[in-house]
Amino acid sequence: MRKPTLEEVAIEAGVSKMTASRALRGVADVSSETRDRVIEAATRMNYVGNRLALSLSSQRTNLVAVVVPSMSNIVFPEVLAGISAGLDGSGMQAVFGICDYDVAKEREIIRDMLSWQPCAIIVTGLDQPEETVELLRHANIPVIQLMDLDGTPIDFNVGLSHGAAGEEMAEALIAAGRRRFGYVGSALARDLRAAKRKAGFERVLHAHGLAFAEQRIDDAFSSIALGKRLTTAMLAAVPDLDCIYYSNDDMASGGLFSCMELGVAVPEKILIAGFNGLDLVNSLPAPITTSRSPRRAIGEVAAQLVRHAVVTNGDAMEKTIVFKPTIVGIDGYGAADGAS
Repeated sequence: MRKPTLEEVAIEAGVSKMTASRALRGVADVSSETRDRVIEAATRMNYVGNRLALSLSSQRTNLVAVVVPSMSNIVFPEVLAGISAGLDGSGMQAVFGICDYDVAKEREIIRDMLSWQPCAIIVTGLDQPEETVELLRHANIPVIQLMDLDGTPIDFNVGLSHGAAGEEMAEALIAAGRRRFGYVGSALARDLRAAKRKAGFERVLHAHGLAFAEQRIDDAFSSIALGKRLTTAMLAAVPDLDCIYYSNDDMASGGLFSCMELGVAVPEKILIAGFNGLDLVNSLPAPITTSRSPRRAIGEVAAQLVRHAVVTNGDAMEKTIVFKPTIVGIDGYGAADGAS
């Protein structure tokens, strides 16, 4: 059976071929009534557009390239869910790549995605090597960098300061009376945002005349099992800690299970603190402290920036959107998080 053409869809909808094309691509200057009529005709006729042909004629597709470092925990799936929700109804389609915290792999994924002529690209963090930065800078499309504000953005930036998040957590824990601190982390050479949180935490400790009494850092990616193993080793070496700061909630959850196995009361004897504010924290058998990051909201705002930037070329748009995590699990903390 012969496939319907764009021209036939346009005739069926009573518009020009150019208007039909713009309506199906979600271009903003097409009225909602016209767009609905074209989409209804295309759906009725089972029309499937040729995105490659569109990209050759317009120099871009409706694709939004998105590169994230991991899908091994809920953090980045929530960001991707926010991006998908934010693009809903725009005619744009997100395509995802996972770089496993590998900067060379990230660069190749970005290079491949740019060859697809996307209308925008969303990447994670502000610490790409110069070669990758130049690749993005010369892409001539909106570039949105997510999750981190500690650095120099290429174009648009949506996220939070991880250095400040570490500082705020340290201040909260010290205010709660904790003085003997340990640190448990993973893959800090690759997970640069976790490294920034640790550095911020240490700055506050030093300002109060304190330091980590013990540290356990592994090159493996974070997991509950790794957090448990490293905590057990730490407490065997330094049993008198009263607080342990973890690179994230996965690791902190493992720390809690280690303490339970060792008969160490949490939070009475040792207060355990993580980062991300994952839902699993609410289901743990004992409370832990965490910084709740607005992951889905960050993804949604990034998608909204894409929608506006593609139409306006970024003119008169705010370039940096700042979110602030919320500390929960300590008395006196827990106000709603959000953008400012």
